[in-house]
Amino acid sequence: MEAIGVNGQLELVGNKIIIKRKGVLAKMTQGLKGDKEILVKQISSIQFKPANLFTNGYIQFAFSGGKENKGGLMDATKDENTIMFNKKQQPLFEQIKVAIEQKIDESHAPTIVQNTVDVAEQIKKLADLRDSGILTDEEFNSKKKQLLEI
Repeated sequence: MEAIGVNGQLELVGNKIIIKRKGVLAKMTQGLKGDKEILVKQISSIQFKPANLFTNGYIQFAFSGGKENKGGLMDATKDENTIMFNKKQQPLFEQIKVAIEQKIDESHAPTIVQNTVDVAEQIKKLADLRDSGILTDEEFNSKKKQLLEI
């Protein structure tokens, strides 16, 4: 997914965003910086200012360890984590913002390490090892508690 703005481009590729600086205004405001990649899971906030008839809007990313500009529109023009857009470009930036927020939510969602069927099968195998004399009752119970997380 890509959105082209006034002073750069924003791409969402897998679990990272890429801020690219192409075009005359990008070179004037950002210099000859290369692409900047930020992992979605590192983004701590997204500031979104809609464009209007008189000023451009912008999308700005903050992340742990990054330098965040707090001076509004004028500072946003110089911030390397900000891309400016006009009213016509805004819908694509709104769409990419929603997609990034969904990826952030996914990255914070708990993952299931083991399902109950897998745990039950492992306990059954441990019981077989105990019954055949390879494991002691103490070793079996210890491993069983570990698998059941109790």
